[in-house]
Amino acid sequence: MVGRRQINGRAVNPVGLGCMSLSWAYGTPPSEDYAVQLLNRALDLGYDHLDTANIYGLGHNETLLGKALKGRRQEFFLATKMGIVVDGPRRGVDCKPETIKACVEQSLERLQTDHIDLYYMHRRDFSVPIEESMGAMADLVKAGKIGAVGLSEMSADTLRRAHAVHPVAAVQTEYSLWTRNPEIAVLDACRDLGVTFVAFSPVGRGVLANGVRDMAALPDKDLRHTMPRFNADNWPKNLALVDAFNAIAAREGVTPAQLSLAWVHSRGDHVVTIPGTASIPHLEENIARWDWDLPAHVADELDSLINQHTVAGPRYGPVIQQTIDTEEFA
Repeated sequence: MVGRRQINGRAVNPVGLGCMSLSWAYGTPPSEDYAVQLLNRALDLGYDHLDTANIYGLGHNETLLGKALKGRRQEFFLATKMGIVVDGPRRGVDCKPETIKACVEQSLERLQTDHIDLYYMHRRDFSVPIEESMGAMADLVKAGKIGAVGLSEMSADTLRRAHAVHPVAAVQTEYSLWTRNPEIAVLDACRDLGVTFVAFSPVGRGVLANGVRDMAALPDKDLRHTMPRFNADNWPKNLALVDAFNAIAAREGVTPAQLSLAWVHSRGDHVVTIPGTASIPHLEENIARWDWDLPAHVADELDSLINQHTVAGPRYGPVIQQTIDTEEFA
């Protein structure tokens, strides 16, 4: 049976909650009243690791969490991020030491707390040596503003360089059956260094939760419209994989989302997931089988069905890909 797992010495449920879709990315976000209800329901269900970022809704998501959960702050492990900058049409990454220290103050205010358990650099700033950025993060730990340092979408080499300056508690990267990049190096590097691996989009942007069928049915502003795997050439091929995946889930007596999460958890005891949702029923579904052990023969079957060779298209277009430090398959 899958048990609770560790982030920076704190035990958490292996299924955490990614909060982005309550503010941004997948069409129109839910009303504030519904979002507040969802966040409180999450804590009631046993979610104790919540993940947000300053960029989600340009501060809206952190503000939402601060308002909704201020009276329950001790019930969950709080993670947020800094580093991605959106200025009108311009998008970039800024992890200069002075920026890191200014951003944490803004996040603390929005979250209505005096302490962030895990603070990530959201992306690698290639204009600043990682050692300099880590020095600023270490200062925040010493000052008691953050409990631990995290890296997001960074390579094994960057992780090792950063960890040499100050311990890194977690690395967050997209990981699911259909995004296998962490298997190149980061997953093993985390295991070697005692770093928790936090998998975002563990149900493949909803694909492996049977949440995407007809692309035309998605809202116009849905982020998936910009992703190559969902275009007219690639999506029909990927949908065929989804149909086979859903059949395996039905055979095993679990939902597709539960099967997808169990597969990610099976990759190592140092792995946790943060599926996101703006739906209370989906929230309940994702955690309902959190302790289910995926049989080894089923894991092997899934590995053969959906992997970097069978999925059509890259996960990001060329503009976003330039901000990603994680290793890529040839």
